[in-house]
Amino acid sequence: MSPDERPTLAAPDDDPYLWLEDIEGRRALDFVERQNRLTLQKFGGARFAADRDLLAAIYDRPDNIPYVTRRGGLLYNLWKDANNPRGLWRRTTLEEFRTPKPEWEILLDIDKLASEESKDWLLSWTHAPPEAGSRAIVSLSRGGSDATTLREYDLKAKSFVVDGFVLPEAKSGAEWADADTLLLASVVGEGMATTSGYARTVRRWRRGEAVEQAPVIFEVPADHMAAYCGGDRTGLSPRIWFTDRIDFFNLKVWLGDETGAKTKLDLPTDIWLEAQQDWLAVKLRSAWTVAEKTYAADSVLGISLSAFLAGDRHFTVVFEPGARRALQGFFWTDGVLVLSILDELRPVFELCTPSANDWTRRNLPGLPEIGVVDVWRLDVHESESNGDMLANVQDPLTPPSLMLVDGVASPALLKQAPKTFSADGLVTTQHEAISVDGERIPYVQTGPATESGDAPVYMSAYGGFGLAVKPYYSSALGKLWLERGGSTVQANIRGGGEFGTRWHDAGRNAGKRLAHDDFAAVAADLVRRGVTRASRIAAEGGSNGGILITNMLTRYPERFGALFCTIPLIDMRRYTKLLAGASWIAEYGDPDKPEEWDWLQTYSAYHAAKSGQHYPPILIATTRRDDRVHPGHARKMTAKLQAMGYEAYLYEPAAGGHGYGKDNQERAAFIALGYTFLKDKIGWIDNGA
Repeated sequence: MSPDERPTLAAPDDDPYLWLEDIEGRRALDFVERQNRLTLQKFGGARFAADRDLLAAIYDRPDNIPYVTRRGGLLYNLWKDANNPRGLWRRTTLEEFRTPKPEWEILLDIDKLASEESKDWLLSWTHAPPEAGSRAIVSLSRGGSDATTLREYDLKAKSFVVDGFVLPEAKSGAEWADADTLLLASVVGEGMATTSGYARTVRRWRRGEAVEQAPVIFEVPADHMAAYCGGDRTGLSPRIWFTDRIDFFNLKVWLGDETGAKTKLDLPTDIWLEAQQDWLAVKLRSAWTVAEKTYAADSVLGISLSAFLAGDRHFTVVFEPGARRALQGFFWTDGVLVLSILDELRPVFELCTPSANDWTRRNLPGLPEIGVVDVWRLDVHESESNGDMLANVQDPLTPPSLMLVDGVASPALLKQAPKTFSADGLVTTQHEAISVDGERIPYVQTGPATESGDAPVYMSAYGGFGLAVKPYYSSALGKLWLERGGSTVQANIRGGGEFGTRWHDAGRNAGKRLAHDDFAAVAADLVRRGVTRASRIAAEGGSNGGILITNMLTRYPERFGALFCTIPLIDMRRYTKLLAGASWIAEYGDPDKPEEWDWLQTYSAYHAAKSGQHYPPILIATTRRDDRVHPGHARKMTAKLQAMGYEAYLYEPAAGGHGYGKDNQERAAFIALGYTFLKDKIGWIDNGA
């Protein structure tokens, strides 16, 4: 009897595993429990336990950097360690933070709260108004899910406000209009969700009023992605920016106040936009002709906001892209626009200061020109910013340094992360592979200085949504892979944003298949260069990278020894019907449109997988509380592969959201299990440090 290969490309809707999409269904949970037991029996032995505990101890170190944001002159931080696995929300002063062991004021003990209320609470986010005040909205997540409960919190009393704002669990956001009014973007209520599962409206919610009675002041069509708003106190009077997020890459923006949107900005929809005081900065995704002038895609344009609203369309070009020079992000701080740029993958930061006559530009001094550098505004609210910024500097072999960028002075070291693995004898080098169409695909390799031809290689990439990947310092890879003699490779495949819109678009929609070709080309290049052989290459990818890894399984199985697929998107026929899937149509396409299913089916590995092939072993891991990418993707792919006789394993912990665990111990277990599996299947006998 031939194996059951359903669903297939010929019959994509004949899916015998739809029951696994029932997240909490008894039959589905029985399947998951059985799979977890089998996976842990196979790979959860003494070596896994030792690595898990080693990694958890690193994550729990007291000398790890406590990353902070500033509001009202105080620095806020969420801290997790072995004694506080869910975390402490706390604050201190900048002066105190500069000391080796700062004193912290504890605002909320999440572990204590979870115990008292018998809930799996994690702190998702907090939001307080910029003016000095004692109230904040605290967003609490069950097990790491995107859906959260909102509660009003008194920062002085250090307790939740009796009869304060409370919103039940949902995907929600809130902006303070004044001390007694929230602007609420939430799916709570009939007809308040888009087809993507995000808020369709903004409501003005006054203290003491039932949320169902809060009037709608802004709404978007149900088939758009989301509606939201943001407060802005940098102008002459408070203002609210309203956004109709059409899809991931297109939006419409209105300027208004707490009563609603007033003025729609006459701009293309495929832009990024940032405003401060009377200045507007716009990053284009495609070329734009206005006032008889054409501006190139990926340019950043600047203009006076009041002049723009009055009809002026004469922009200043603040940033011009190059073939391999692209903007990664930008933000305002104290009247200065800070541009984050990758130039041939090297970090560059430019400071642009507008005036009535022109914009002046200069580079941000004192930061390295290689490695990974991230810079952001210290203050949460632009209206409170005095120009202070934080910079995080690192590379695969150098742990992060947190630096304070204070005005024009050289950055000052605030905190240094500990070295968590030995980098002796290791080097980081940059290379390029040639993909199937001749495009050069950069990748970063870290490992021993000399090639053995048999190196155990860990490969990763993302290749989606215009997001650039950078070679960060990884305690997990360093301690469990590099220190023990392995090599790591991070590939900058198309679909990312490393080289701007053209790079993203080349790996988007029908081009997603080409991004996967890029990754396979890097694997082949490692063999060509004599670094290793195919059976010694282990690869991991998560979320959008789950499509990547399952396509390596079905399209390039001969180039890998083992695959680790995490929190994955896999089933491209039904993805738009599962949780937030409809919000990603702009990245992949709509499977309900025949012309777009034509390309989606070329990388829907769930349908392409068939019997009789030489697929490498694969571990597919997700979490039950992932309410962004449905755990059904992982469950169904595992079930189909096993039905055809392949070596496929599933791991699904109960909590973690769209991540690897709700605390350091769970995160360490998720990672250590994956690495144990990969090492076992590529034949790497690792006896530990």
